[in-house]
Amino acid sequence: MVKYEVKMTSIGKDAATYLESNSSFILIDEKIRPALKDMVVEHTVGELAADIVAGDKLKVGKSEFDVVKVGDAVNKNLREEGHCTIVVNGEAMMPGQIAVQGVRPPRLRFGNEIKFYTEE
Repeated sequence: MVKYEVKMTSIGKDAATYLESNSSFILIDEKIRPALKDMVVEHTVGELAADIVAGDKLKVGKSEFDVVKVGDAVNKNLREEGHCTIVVNGEAMMPGQIAVQGVRPPRLRFGNEIKFYTEE
């Protein structure tokens, strides 16, 4: 079951550097127009069909990850602003973060699909 599916529409000029240095990237709905546009990955408007929980899967482009922890504010933020921070191979410590495990960080590319899903 697909829970949330969007496509990258803009990659901030500092987003890849942020991913390399912090092992994380920030997602936000393109209609929000964030103040820190250079730091974020903007995406198409999406609808959260069901809450994201530990045990779900994340696909970013061709990279796949296991969701290991979901902050308390993630699902609310995704519903309202398409916003969360994805922490790759680390620990989610903030309420708006999702921790995922995978082989390596994803490539941030225009048009790449971002999909949270469950295999059930």
